[in-house]
Amino acid sequence: MEILTHHPLKSYNTFGISAFAKEFVATHTIAALSQVLKESSNKKLFILGGGSNMLLTQDIDALVIHVNLKGKRIVKEDDNHVYVEAMAGENWHEFVLYCIDNNYGGLENLSLIPGNVGTTPIQNIGAYGTEIKDTFVSCQAMNITTQELVTFTKEECEFGYRESIFKNKLKGKYIITSVTFKLTKTNHKINTSYGDITDKLIDKGIIVPTIKDVSNAVIAIRQNKLPDPKELGNSGSFFKNPIVAKEEFEKVYINHPLMPHYILSDTEVKVPAGWLIEQSGFKGKRFGDAGIHAKQALVLVNYGGATGQELLALSKKIQHTVYKNFGINIEAEVNII
Repeated sequence: MEILTHHPLKSYNTFGISAFAKEFVATHTIAALSQVLKESSNKKLFILGGGSNMLLTQDIDALVIHVNLKGKRIVKEDDNHVYVEAMAGENWHEFVLYCIDNNYGGLENLSLIPGNVGTTPIQNIGAYGTEIKDTFVSCQAMNITTQELVTFTKEECEFGYRESIFKNKLKGKYIITSVTFKLTKTNHKINTSYGDITDKLIDKGIIVPTIKDVSNAVIAIRQNKLPDPKELGNSGSFFKNPIVAKEEFEKVYINHPLMPHYILSDTEVKVPAGWLIEQSGFKGKRFGDAGIHAKQALVLVNYGGATGQELLALSKKIQHTVYKNFGINIEAEVNII
């Protein structure tokens, strides 16, 4: 394995930010990953997956380990379900398409989300009424200090809204090497609860959709609303949808009766961050080479020459304005580096 110095990271992050790693190494096997960790115990480390959920605001003064483990296998199956293990470096969308091509159901609503398999449990990715935790069985992860491989069950991962134990208690302590999902082979639970999906299916004259129909609908919706990172640098949704206490929501709702919302429980309400940002006047705005996408206010974009610091400053400006207008804090979903 060759350790590279002052290595450019522009092609390793979907924002397309120009930044450099002090040192860089790509690992393609479990053994190689273990060896690098063992030989670098005295070094500062930075673990890199698909680079789709981070904003680089500076060069990385560390050894960047690019986890590029590939492969997938059937762990076990019966007449109704199949357990599929995918290695961390597998492209997420390609893995979803593999499942759909084999008529394995459960991931179709998560089509076209950028990134790799290994990072999906970290923030419990979700879209269109589905989250990773819905099909997640377990993940295998390597202890960075001891190189021991440990299996984490769904319960042990402590999944929440865009949260997991790997984002909190175990942050920086483990590297996910593979993830196992339990998917359906028959009697698929088709989820078209989001209106956009239903509308897209109706437009195509589809009354009884298959998992492929749902995937195609999600892909079409995302391609219409979200920019392709290869053409316009972005990390998908930059902000989380805020969850607010019901009493706080009611105070805001009095002054903003058109505010869309989702009642989660007797005590909590989720508000679309995109609506808050759009109502604050940011949708489609551009500040130099940093901007907000014209079709989706949740998405910050790099028009080519923006720095991470410029995008960070824009995100803080948005947060400040939304709080000033609505008294609601919106948190970044991406990792600020």
